[in-house]
Amino acid sequence: MPPSLQLRQYQQQAVDNWFANRGRGTLKMATGSGKTITALAIATELYNKINLQVLLVICPYCHLVNQWARESEKFGLKPILAFDNARTWQKKLASGLYEVRSGDSLGDSCASRLFLTIITTNATLMLDSLRSQIRYFPEKTLIIGDEVHNLGAPRLGESLPRNIGLRLALSATPERHFDEQGTEAILDYFGPVLQPELTLADAIRQKALVHYLYYPILVELTESETRKYSYLTKKIGWALSGEEKIEPNDALTTLLMQRARLIGAAANKLTALRELMMHRLDTSHTLFYCGDGAIEAGARRSNHRQLTETAKLLGSELGYRINTYTAATPLAERERLRQQFESGELQGLVAIRCLDEGVDIPAIRHAVILASSSNPRQFVQRRGRILRPHPGKERATLFDMIVLPPDLGRKSLEVERNLLRKELKRFLEFADLADNAGEARVKLVQIQKRYGLLDI
Repeated sequence: MPPSLQLRQYQQQAVDNWFANRGRGTLKMATGSGKTITALAIATELYNKINLQVLLVICPYCHLVNQWARESEKFGLKPILAFDNARTWQKKLASGLYEVRSGDSLGDSCASRLFLTIITTNATLMLDSLRSQIRYFPEKTLIIGDEVHNLGAPRLGESLPRNIGLRLALSATPERHFDEQGTEAILDYFGPVLQPELTLADAIRQKALVHYLYYPILVELTESETRKYSYLTKKIGWALSGEEKIEPNDALTTLLMQRARLIGAAANKLTALRELMMHRLDTSHTLFYCGDGAIEAGARRSNHRQLTETAKLLGSELGYRINTYTAATPLAERERLRQQFESGELQGLVAIRCLDEGVDIPAIRHAVILASSSNPRQFVQRRGRILRPHPGKERATLFDMIVLPPDLGRKSLEVERNLLRKELKRFLEFADLADNAGEARVKLVQIQKRYGLLDI
């Protein structure tokens, strides 16, 4: 353990409960509450108790591999980063395994000096280059699944090694959206969700996350978007009532995703963004979350992604110093952008998806969410991302663009109410935790009134 590190009470409790559950379990903790540190503390205690020999960490993305490497080095580890080109790491891994197993055969005194850390990606886990070596991992191996909800996908679940008994899963939201079977598979493999479950409110109360101000920005759909929205909502209603001869799960999920993309890429969000940022050009450390759908340009369809249009509006039109940050951005470039953002050289980053999980940029002070996902996991991840503590950061500010569903008449009202109830509940919970809760709640009352959801 780094000498300067003192585990918070809930972290120590999580460590104790994982051991009490015989080396298995899932830690469900709010984004930014220190899951990585808790996991490395468990590995440290295992090393001290049973001479743990191998630590295998699986991450969904390459940038998280590097982030884990930085954290693990603080614990004195020298990780092998097993992703991208197998030639860069396969030989090193084989050699490290040989040394560990050779030391094991010589007795505990020698084995205790040898320790191997491998940090890899979900994609690499499915390849023979790694799978062929995992079967030789010793009994004293701990596997950690980071952002574990991703590992519930069938192919990934099948790739999880059965010969490793010590298992730990990490996620603020281990439950998979629309996939009970996948959620069950995760908990079957890694073990149940352990106490304490740390909510956003808990994390703020314990000072693991900072306080925040929350400003919902209500946006209307254009005429053509309303027509498409109406068509999709009718189809969703048919799917829910069983009037159409379709497979409910697949068809309903597809329709809901199509409608979510339409909402995510609503053209009027750019108008709202222009109005907001014209008065905030002197601010910095701002993150802009975008969707990945198409948006309208005037009367004709445009295939430009929201990210491109947002970057153009902020950079070219308003002169706000920004850059884009996506999965396609090379790792070295991402690190450079992160440093420029922290120093203030860049005022903002415009991002999609890849910032939803695990990325640690605590310097974020403000966020504008243009794509509000109906997926609870993304909702939690995105909002938790800006609340990480940082020197001089006492409070964060979050602007949330929420599309007002159009009035589609009595027939569609009940379908809309049912679909909106869960989503609106999340917005209201987030508003209630804000320092300006009353102000935020008043804004959301408009949606509650329109759909008769004042009971939430």
